[in-house]
Amino acid sequence: MSERITEFERQGLVFDVRDEGPLDGEPIVLLHGFPERSTAWHEVVPQLHAEGYRTLAMDQRGYSPRARPKRRRDYVLPELAADVVALIDRLPEGSAHVVGHDFGSAVAWTVAMRHPEKVRTLTAVSVAHPAAFLKSFGYSSQALRSWYMAFFQLPVLPEAVGRRLLDKLMERGGMTPEEAARVRSGIIDDGALRTALNWYRAIPLADPRSTRRRVTVPTTLVWSDKDFALGPWAPHHTEKWVDAPFCLVVLHDVTHWIPTQAPDELARAILDRVTGNAIAG
Repeated sequence: MSERITEFERQGLVFDVRDEGPLDGEPIVLLHGFPERSTAWHEVVPQLHAEGYRTLAMDQRGYSPRARPKRRRDYVLPELAADVVALIDRLPEGSAHVVGHDFGSAVAWTVAMRHPEKVRTLTAVSVAHPAAFLKSFGYSSQALRSWYMAFFQLPVLPEAVGRRLLDKLMERGGMTPEEAARVRSGIIDDGALRTALNWYRAIPLADPRSTRRRVTVPTTLVWSDKDFALGPWAPHHTEKWVDAPFCLVVLHDVTHWIPTQAPDELARAILDRVTGNAIAG
């Protein structure tokens, strides 16, 4: 039987992992977004465990205390994806179902595009296929919604106003006080803000052509219509980038923070995808 994975190493960086559920269950790798950590999945994983699945929620690069390189080039998406592949390679199966929320979805899409043999199914939460997301800037109000991504490119200032900045984003985004307190503890108090921001600061280093790869694994995209940061255009134009069964699940009257504010609906969407019961559309 497989052993628990509480941490793993890649290129001298050590990543913390919450490995829970039946050890002999099919593995589901869970990837958090900004500004959260692996604890974001705490209301979703019990439902996956109840159906016999093993979950591995990792604190990703910039968040795990022993995996916080300083250079922004260390945070390009291929590197973030390679971290996930290193975790999957620790599993006896050599592949896993992959679920990502927010920027974790961008990582999950990248893993599926670059390493499809490692991904049994993909469930992306909130963030559409990268090509559809980029195209949405020219066809919708997405550029206005993404103002904070430009602000994060500034040196020093985002860190200087870190707590106030996060409070503004979390309040505008619809976080509850309890959710906001968890973020402050995991990001501000733990000193992870600067390295977490490097995810955004590495975006200008990316090759736009790399976003145009197609996905060939069964995929579900879960998007919520009260998302302040991500509009509807990209989710509704993602299917054309998936050469496999695809399902778009739209959650109504739910904010951006789907894993904690709609855990039942999200768990159902994940289970429908991993069992092959997702209805195309």
